[in-house]
Amino acid sequence: MLPGKKRKEYYRALLDKDKAYEGVFFVGVKTTGVFCRPTCPAKKPKIENCEFFETAQDALLASFRPCKRCKPLSHPNIVSKLIQILVEAIEQNPEKQWKDSDFKELSVDASTARRQFKKRFGMTFVAYARARRMGLAMKQIREGQAVIDAQLSSGYESGSGFRDAFSKIMGAPPSKGENHKTLKACWIDTPLGPMLAVADDEALYLLEFVERRGLEKEIERLRKKMKLPIIPGKPNPAKQIETELEAYFSGKIQEFKTPLFLIGSPFQKRVWEELQKIPRGDTRSYAEIAKAIGKPSAFRAVALANGANQIAIVIPCHRVINSNGDLGGYGGGIKRKEWLLKHERK
Repeated sequence: MLPGKKRKEYYRALLDKDKAYEGVFFVGVKTTGVFCRPTCPAKKPKIENCEFFETAQDALLASFRPCKRCKPLSHPNIVSKLIQILVEAIEQNPEKQWKDSDFKELSVDASTARRQFKKRFGMTFVAYARARRMGLAMKQIREGQAVIDAQLSSGYESGSGFRDAFSKIMGAPPSKGENHKTLKACWIDTPLGPMLAVADDEALYLLEFVERRGLEKEIERLRKKMKLPIIPGKPNPAKQIETELEAYFSGKIQEFKTPLFLIGSPFQKRVWEELQKIPRGDTRSYAEIAKAIGKPSAFRAVALANGANQIAIVIPCHRVINSNGDLGGYGGGIKRKEWLLKHERK
């Protein structure tokens, strides 16, 4: 979430249609569900109906679709014909999962598409398609609506395309009158960007940054393992972690007390248990974790277990670094890892 001063700056640029801000930000309009370039000719919304994003991917994941007037991702004066064709193809079927054969039908080389999207938008075409697909599902989670009653203006004659995308990612929702157990997902805003929390009435199952690479597969593994669909909602463990995250980011708490439900092998659970012992503001290497759990040669397996962690921040995989002192990887992005470590050292 942008600070108030930055919001005002971007809003002024939007009102002025300031060309200097092209490529600096996109604006999502809550009343229409679209996101635009700063110079869009459409009537300007009130500031309270605006959300500002510094990347197209963030706007897509927040459930906004490209404006048809200013064409933020496919304007003919800005992008190639290839990108225009691909963006239009996605908008015709946003919930589609793309395969090599789909590119061949459009007479498009998949590697060329990937390269051009990466150069223009900082993400591959597949990442763009995934963000658009995830955004459709995230819209409902964000607003906490009941799956069965979703009626969204997402560019369709009805909300069916949206519900199809949601069901493919989250599992088919229970029918009316059914009383099946479900997992519930909610959207949590943080200073480092939105997070997705999945919980039941007893514990937290998943906590990840919304744009984490591979999140869609994580959700799929979770619902298949538990044999449960995921619907929008905020049970008590989700409310508790939201409160604790707010306190964590403001520096008021040192540890989390939200009950967790960990899904993994005994080895993975042992690694995650050891991660939670790393003091705030400190770090450990993969080799040190391996030694601490009595498996000194298993540092590569420790790294894999670290990457399989589905509860970010609470199980602090961001506190694990390479033996040479380098930060190493992080599912939420290396910039977030650096920020979290600095924050905890204050």
